[in-house]
Amino acid sequence: MRADFDIVYPMTKCSLCGKGTAIGRNRSHAQNRTPRTFKANVQKVTLMVGTEKISGVYCSKCLKKMKGEIKKTALK
Repeated sequence: MRADFDIVYPMTKCSLCGKGTAIGRNRSHAQNRTPRTFKANVQKVTLMVGTEKISGVYCSKCLKKMKGEIKKTALK
């Protein structure tokens, strides 16, 4: 068995900020309301920080921040 199957990530929430599914309503032109869900853009990613691998489930906003921080530290 491969080692990466041991870690279980909840695919509905970001590992860093906790952003997940939000509940809201659709509103039609006639002002009818129906329930809906707003799902976060969450992706399973493995990032290389120096020689270290960081893997987890992150929202797109956190990924953008993390990649920016990695580039800043690489330039120093």
